[in-house]
Amino acid sequence: MKTALSIAGSDSCGGAGIGADIKTMTMNGVYAMSAITALTAQNTTGVRSIMEVTPEFLKDQIDAVFEDIRPDAVQIGMVSSAELIKVITERLSYYKAENIVVDPVMVATSGAKLMKTDAISVLTRELLPLATLVTPNIPEAEVLSGMNVHTKEDMERVAKVIGDTYGCAVLLKGGHSINDADDLLYENGERKWFCGKRINNPNTHGTGCTLSSAIASNLAKGYRPEESVQRAKDYISGALAAMLDLGQGSGPMNHAFDLNGKYAEENRNETN
Repeated sequence: MKTALSIAGSDSCGGAGIGADIKTMTMNGVYAMSAITALTAQNTTGVRSIMEVTPEFLKDQIDAVFEDIRPDAVQIGMVSSAELIKVITERLSYYKAENIVVDPVMVATSGAKLMKTDAISVLTRELLPLATLVTPNIPEAEVLSGMNVHTKEDMERVAKVIGDTYGCAVLLKGGHSINDADDLLYENGERKWFCGKRINNPNTHGTGCTLSSAIASNLAKGYRPEESVQRAKDYISGALAAMLDLGQGSGPMNHAFDLNGKYAEENRNETN
């Protein structure tokens, strides 16, 4: 069985972060592992507080995984400080990790800031050059490129700047009102648009985590980046279309929409 490691923060309501990553990786057919960067107290209405782990403890988690069950892919989500990014970069370089997907999480769906300013420079200088693929949304891409994005042509220019600057493939997500959920993959000088139909579901908590984890899972299984992105988009579309409705804010998706089997059955009927 192929394996994948998520390096990210926890989400106490399970819709994003480590919780979403593990569910997604499991549903996409790989064995999921985790190295937690921070504990967050949050629900569907917002983030209440964040408690980072120490750099030493993050190092221990990463070492524990790689020394025993080497991951076939690594997904990196919320990392809020420069010190933690440096640890991740050093350990992934040491272990010569492969299939690294970086989701540069800077702001939560609720609007809470999740990355310190000094961390962004370390992210771009040290971590992105190690990445196989980076998956920014429009606001994150503007930060990484220093350019504004208003049109599909802007997306193409910015994706090229990011990809050429850091030597990685770029999936620029267009779900921030620029188009109808169309995403752009820039890889080795080539562009490919992935057209998607926007699903009228207000519950989008954790979509970025879910997409990047699904991509990492497929890279772990040997799919090329283009194939991995398409499979991941199909998966997230199914999770959104299931129309799970939990919580009072922007709720989570149903990561297990395609789960079958006796251990996942509903509660036993009272008449049985």
